[in-house]
Amino acid sequence: MQKSSPSSTVVRTNIPFRLDRLPWSRFHLLVVVGLGVTWILDGLEVTIVGSLGPALQSAETLHLSSADLGAVASSYVVGAVTGALGFGWITDRFGRRLVFYATLIVYLTGALLSALAWDFWSFAVFRLVTGLGIGGEYAAVNSAIDELIPAKYRGRIDLVVNGSFWLGAAGGALASPFPLDQHLFPANVGWRLGFGIGGTLGLSILMLRRFVPESPRWLVTHCRSEEAERTIKRIEADVVKSTRRNLPPTNDTLEVHPRKVFGIRLIIASMLGRYRKRSILALVLMVAQSFLYNSVFFTFGLILAHFYHVPTDRVGLYLFLLAIGNFFGPLLLGSLFDTVGRKKMIAGTFAISGALLLITAYMFGAGLLSAITQTVAWS
Repeated sequence: MQKSSPSSTVVRTNIPFRLDRLPWSRFHLLVVVGLGVTWILDGLEVTIVGSLGPALQSAETLHLSSADLGAVASSYVVGAVTGALGFGWITDRFGRRLVFYATLIVYLTGALLSALAWDFWSFAVFRLVTGLGIGGEYAAVNSAIDELIPAKYRGRIDLVVNGSFWLGAAGGALASPFPLDQHLFPANVGWRLGFGIGGTLGLSILMLRRFVPESPRWLVTHCRSEEAERTIKRIEADVVKSTRRNLPPTNDTLEVHPRKVFGIRLIIASMLGRYRKRSILALVLMVAQSFLYNSVFFTFGLILAHFYHVPTDRVGLYLFLLAIGNFFGPLLLGSLFDTVGRKKMIAGTFAISGALLLITAYMFGAGLLSAITQTVAWS
């Protein structure tokens, strides 16, 4: 570890170029699986939660109102935002590898405790804890993928990993009828099993995470150049062994000004100063995506059950096609983000999604208005 003062030290390194020149290998696959499988479990759990909504209104379970379910969903989102901000700072301060384990443990704890909830407040608090963990996962995992995956694969891998959420969602949609089938489980047991599935399966991820090293980029920017060099050498040796290919030399270098702590002030100053336009764009895109996803997905089960009279144990099946479409989208379009370009693809996909959402709202709204009219007439 370097002993020089971080404020005066300038390090010339070739580590970013050495990482980017690596061919795809077993090492990268293990990183993607070890980090990305969390998204599958999150999708599994969130879909089961959405499907369980109507069941949780029963007097035999938690007897929640529609407003209670909305508040629980909000507590999960608040937890995710707080977790992303809090663990994002911890990730920068203490490294990616430590946070991989911490956030996963928090997430699994919240998921398992949710299965033990006894009333609205306990359920809301446990969902908040779950959100803290998944928000931290978003921050740490995306940082690691951006820093460990070579640039030529990074765009499509980001899409595939984040899109794997919907593979879990599809699995959750297919699995949700079973715990809700009262021929198999009592009403107050089935929903608890639904929450316990994701938490139990998630314990296996802790073993997969041991294949993921600390980010050499993070190490070199945090006054740990010698450790960064040892880490990159281990990665290169693993890649050479698995691919049986010699790595091309690289003479490119860049200068970095390492610090042990960068601090929130420096980050905010960069976001509001030099990278203001990029920060605003990223914020708008994320808020739009999150708002549409949460507002539709978290209440879809209630709408199907209350206005379309879909049986509680069948709600999850209606989410299956939505989940499958969201999973295959990144697989089919992912490479275009690297070839056509991010700007064109982001603008195009948002525009097409907006148009389709308007069509869906019109068709769905017409059916919903009819259902409401019939409900009023019957009452």
